[in-house]
Amino acid sequence: MNMRLRVQQVVVMLALLMVWSGYSHAERIKDIANVDGVRANHLVGYGLVVGLTGSGDKTPFAEQSLLSMLNKFGIHMPPGIKTKSKNIAAVAVHAELPAFAKPGQRIDITISSLGNAKSLRGGTLILTPLKGVDGNVYAIGQGNLVVGGLDASGADGSRITINVPSVGRIPNGAMVERTVNTGFELGNTIRLNLKNSDFTTAVNMVNAINEMLGEGTASALDGNTVEVMAPRLPDQRVSFLSVLENIEVVSGESAAKIIVNSRTGTVVIGKNVRVGSAAVTHGSLVVRITETVDVNQPNPFAGGATAVTPNTVVDVETTGNGHMFKFPKGVSLDDIVQAVNKVGAAPGDLVAILEALKQAGALKAELMII
Repeated sequence: MNMRLRVQQVVVMLALLMVWSGYSHAERIKDIANVDGVRANHLVGYGLVVGLTGSGDKTPFAEQSLLSMLNKFGIHMPPGIKTKSKNIAAVAVHAELPAFAKPGQRIDITISSLGNAKSLRGGTLILTPLKGVDGNVYAIGQGNLVVGGLDASGADGSRITINVPSVGRIPNGAMVERTVNTGFELGNTIRLNLKNSDFTTAVNMVNAINEMLGEGTASALDGNTVEVMAPRLPDQRVSFLSVLENIEVVSGESAAKIIVNSRTGTVVIGKNVRVGSAAVTHGSLVVRITETVDVNQPNPFAGGATAVTPNTVVDVETTGNGHMFKFPKGVSLDDIVQAVNKVGAAPGDLVAILEALKQAGALKAELMII
């Protein structure tokens, strides 16, 4: 792909972003905010995977876990005896417990090897309690693993690995045993937390709710939280939230920001980006340093000795492909794109120009290089 084509692609992306950001779109409250307390909770547990075909752990804690499990079933191994099993693996089990999950419901779990097991393919997770941060057991996991990776090796030491065979999943592999209290049914108010804090969005949300449900129903606590008066009875509260989450709100425009991906050359410039009055030149500077050696021969019968002296030549020149960009005060995104596109500059040139404007204090936006 030539440089001209890359520039055209970047300019098209910037132009589309400019057109898209020129309109204000109303969004549903359920898309821009979360109900306070209604969230998932992380669970974690330690378990043992059995039934592997020689690809298991060779670690002391896996051996200890196996002996502990056998002991619970009344099988006591003599002290000092090692099982030397290659078909087990010590694993960490983790999952997310959704809000309002009730006992008897099932959730997905992910299993990751803790030791040096080569693969968990074909293994079965033995009954494993999953605990929350409070130490209580909220779910029990067990079942056959689904492993997307593959690990195979030959007798001569050759080996091939595809994806990650030491991690697997069990869809619906855990059963919920305990309910997490969300506090949803308590009090006479509901709080909505914005996914992206913005004072303008919070004010617009308050106005939209009050317009729909009556003045004084909602009030903004800060740039992130809106408090809404709500019924106390659970069934009425559910119906109330069904209406509330579908109210449309016009989100506030984000702060002026420029994001540059240095690996791909992709540049995204927000609508509200402005620059102060500035002139920027960006050209190709070539510096050549040449090392030569001069031999100094003395005159005949002078009695001197031949001397060798180094000679360094430094040559600085420009290729003549530099361009001068002049930006008047308050220049917009469209002006920047047209200026860069008119001279056929590369994405790297645009990044250099933006960095120069930032250093000069003329760029009225946040510049992020990822």
